[in-house]
Amino acid sequence: MGANGQIRRGVALAGLAALLFGMTAPLLKRASAASGPLLAGALLYLGAALGAGLIAAARRGAAGPAPTVRAAGARLGAVAIVGGAVAPTLLVLGLARTDAATASLLLALEAPFTLVLARLVGKEFIGRRVLAAALLIFAAGAVLIGGALGGPGAVSGPLLVAAAALAWAVDNLLSRPLADLDPLKVVALKGVLGGAAAGVAGLALVERAPAAGSAAALLALGAVGYGISLQLYLRAQRVVGAARTASVFASAPFFGAAIAFALGTPWPGAAFPAAAVLVGVGLWLHLSERHGHRHTHEAVAHEHLHRHDDGHHLHTHDPMPTGAHSHPHQHETLTHEHEHSEDLHHHHRH
Repeated sequence: MGANGQIRRGVALAGLAALLFGMTAPLLKRASAASGPLLAGALLYLGAALGAGLIAAARRGAAGPAPTVRAAGARLGAVAIVGGAVAPTLLVLGLARTDAATASLLLALEAPFTLVLARLVGKEFIGRRVLAAALLIFAAGAVLIGGALGGPGAVSGPLLVAAAALAWAVDNLLSRPLADLDPLKVVALKGVLGGAAAGVAGLALVERAPAAGSAAALLALGAVGYGISLQLYLRAQRVVGAARTASVFASAPFFGAAIAFALGTPWPGAAFPAAAVLVGVGLWLHLSERHGHRHTHEAVAHEHLHRHDDGHHLHTHDPMPTGAHSHPHQHETLTHEHEHSEDLHHHHRH
């Protein structure tokens, strides 16, 4: 698989992750209506661990990646708290105070928040089109929040959803080094740790527990919308980097809004279509961005999940594996030119 094929594969993985995640917000609003936010968030991420476990069971016996998560305990703990406890709790609180369509669209803010953090902290390259895309999505968020100012206290819901998007952006940044490990183990551990932390906090605060049917729905939503979606997201980050993955993932809110309207969500008002246009244009700008130039890969020895059809892993095996695998390996110095993004092997200066 060449560089263009690798980018297409990463975009497809991120797009499927967006579809599965996007559908959860309107369904979550219903499933969490009669339970405390921390306990609802706990069940979501315990469901995520369940989803990852089911995938691991399905691939049992097949050649899988090496167990490479042992040295990432501290980072996994931080990811579990921020992305597995804080973010879903904020989202549940926000969904209780705003309509599902508006909340779904506001989750698009995760993309520009991730872009800003990827640039400021990870030093990832951000081109002009990507910057313009981020500004448009930020503007969309401002339109939605501004549109909620008409009702007393109504702005708290959109602000809580925006805060959840920011928390998930921090989660994305913290998760970037984990994307080169086994995604199923990462998602499973994140789900167990985050779900346990939120659950203990919810029980300590004597939150209202969901009924059996709601609890089952929350677990199912977590398994599909978070467990399967998150491991697809991590795989996409490994292929095309945090920034591009976040831009494709920005399509998730449109899936969520469509499902919300299908379920009977009332029309949110004139701010919604204006914001949707801004998000759509921003998403198009980012998806149509192309980046390629002559660059040099310095010699390096490291270990991470990799494939041998990406144009960078040229070492040999006997027999040659056909899928992703992990082992210590070395790259020789290589200079070439092709379209690329900010993945593990293209974090160079511009």
